[in-house]
Amino acid sequence: MARNASSLRTLPWYDRPSARTWRCAPAPADVRSFHSSLPDYSPTPLTDLPPLAAELGVGRVFVKDESSRLGLPAFKALGASWAVHRTLAERASNGAEPGPVTLVTATDGNHGRAVARTARLLGQRAHVFVPQGVHPRAVAAIAAEQAQVTEVPGPYDEAVRLADRAAAAPDAVLVQDTAWPGYEQIPGWIVEGYSTLCAEIDEQLAAAGIAQGPGLVAVPVGVGSLGQAVVTHYRSRPSERAPALLSVEPEAAACVLESLVLGEPVSVTTGETIMAGLNCGTPSSIAWPYLHCGLDAAVAVPDADSVRAAADLAALGVSSGPCGAAALAGLRAALTGADADARRTALGLGPHSEVVLLSTEGTTANPHSPAGPC
Repeated sequence: MARNASSLRTLPWYDRPSARTWRCAPAPADVRSFHSSLPDYSPTPLTDLPPLAAELGVGRVFVKDESSRLGLPAFKALGASWAVHRTLAERASNGAEPGPVTLVTATDGNHGRAVARTARLLGQRAHVFVPQGVHPRAVAAIAAEQAQVTEVPGPYDEAVRLADRAAAAPDAVLVQDTAWPGYEQIPGWIVEGYSTLCAEIDEQLAAAGIAQGPGLVAVPVGVGSLGQAVVTHYRSRPSERAPALLSVEPEAAACVLESLVLGEPVSVTTGETIMAGLNCGTPSSIAWPYLHCGLDAAVAVPDADSVRAAADLAALGVSSGPCGAAALAGLRAALTGADADARRTALGLGPHSEVVLLSTEGTTANPHSPAGPC
């Protein structure tokens, strides 16, 4: 159950005081080596932003800037490249006929483009299902990767259902970044792929003199796959100084927050949101146990807060789309307003704490209008 019911009436919020004591197994060590072998690989920046630290009353705020990752404007290429690599290797080891396969997926934008790019580079085919609400330029970017694109007149969950059906065709395989009972191996590989992002943060913080790691990490979540990767990374270490982990969602699609409050995974009816990449109605089945046990807190934010955060990050030199900027919007919501002191205490934050915000996409990943949802 969520603590502090009065907070829920003023801010969509959940916290779990025991999360920092929970532990799990780490991600495979060879994921980072795989990514390092790719021609376009280099670590993305971790940018220190003193003005945000001063505003939020903490020691330092760093932003992990995923606006250019393996040639694409979002972090999703990490998961897609590793999962496709593992999928093709598995097919070969099982004696599958040589020749191209069709990689099928559903997407709110970034994951589908990453799968399509990976397919094109490896001489495979891609078929991408796109739900309503994704900007036409994001759809065009997927098509530009030589993928077949099917636009779905319904929400993300419906696009996933149709992609799953299409993947039953011969020489087709579903490469989806959400899981459900009976479909878990490939989503698990996608989550493993995201671990490279966290490994880079460790190295970059150490170079900045913070060898003990951050005090808090704020992560935008849709179905929760990146959240699972973050929880896995920080809850698999024996260190006594475990960071607080905060998930951030749109108010129009807060399926993880709602599930945490109820204590079990549930689906929610999603609405329109400028945070299109987070507009998901059902948590991933493999992510849920990690989110339930390992997240310290969850918050949902309105579109206006994400737009403001993106503009503020741009003024500080960080290109961030509305989904990436949700991390800053969520931290602001947590540390300001009614009951902010209680939330700050729940997160273990003080005037010397170091915070990492995951900005998961650049402005070109999810085109939007500053006036409101597209």
